[in-house]
Amino acid sequence: MDLISIFCGFCLFVGIVLTAVKLYEVSIKKPFVSEIKLHGKTAIVTGANTGLGYWTALDLAKRGARVILACRNLQKAEEAKKKILKELSDRGDVVVSHLDLSSMQSVRQFARETYEQESRLDILINNAAVSSMPKTITEEGLEFTYATNHVAPFLLTDLLLDLLKKSAPSRIVNLTSIMNTFGKVDVGDLQGKKDYDGFSSYCNTKLMNILFTKELARRLEGTGVSTCCVHPGAAGTEIFRGLWGNQLFTPFLSLFFKTPRDGAQTTLYAAVSEEMRNARGEYLSDSQVYDHTWWISGSAYDQGLCKKLWEATEAIIATTDLSSSN
Repeated sequence: MDLISIFCGFCLFVGIVLTAVKLYEVSIKKPFVSEIKLHGKTAIVTGANTGLGYWTALDLAKRGARVILACRNLQKAEEAKKKILKELSDRGDVVVSHLDLSSMQSVRQFARETYEQESRLDILINNAAVSSMPKTITEEGLEFTYATNHVAPFLLTDLLLDLLKKSAPSRIVNLTSIMNTFGKVDVGDLQGKKDYDGFSSYCNTKLMNILFTKELARRLEGTGVSTCCVHPGAAGTEIFRGLWGNQLFTPFLSLFFKTPRDGAQTTLYAAVSEEMRNARGEYLSDSQVYDHTWWISGSAYDQGLCKKLWEATEAIIATTDLSSSN
């Protein structure tokens, strides 16, 4: 078989797979429709300047919530704020706050400012993530992808727990991905030192998000703070910006994947719906619980692994605390 035939066969296969994805997404497309209002409530959405985060923040603001756009790029965040306020005829309560999830020092500063400026926190949405990035070590000695996708959301949630408990009933929503099924967690190597590649690291951190959520749910029992994790579906967002050949890949996203607005619907269901007010670590997709299916790695139900990951992450965070104090 010549190379042209192999290439054509591969393209046909990819086309069939993408078409199947599109047909599935259309068949289950179900926007979250609810008249629930959030006046007097405060929500934080990380990575809210674009994609899923933007549409999540917009919906929460439309419901009357005070929404904090926690973003690394302040210019883009201000632009997102202007767009949201324009949608609300300048009657919304939207705040921009700097948060660089690759820096634990930035996470701590954001948490301090939140306690200084906010009297309550009802919804925390750990939305921001990166994918397929080259291996990069931060000034704190952490690998960029692992720091951004796992360590930072862990630390941010931990630092804001007192405010969430004070505001109970409150909710924590952690975004994950179906790619968790390809992930592996080595608690002795949470920074990809042994073997790193961008795609595998993304999958690993998405599994970590689920393990973190399930252990968090166990620790939050009786506090009035609920938590769950969400797979938004295959959505065409900037999460793909780290992929090789992104300039060629991006135009196809709108053809075969969910729009970011559609992808945000399950996050909103988790954050707002009455059905999820007592969530205890469930895995959601398409606005329904998908626990114990092929959508989620069997490792997610290993309570011992959940606990070990928690403790190993705390140890990593402790090293950044020491480095920032020197």
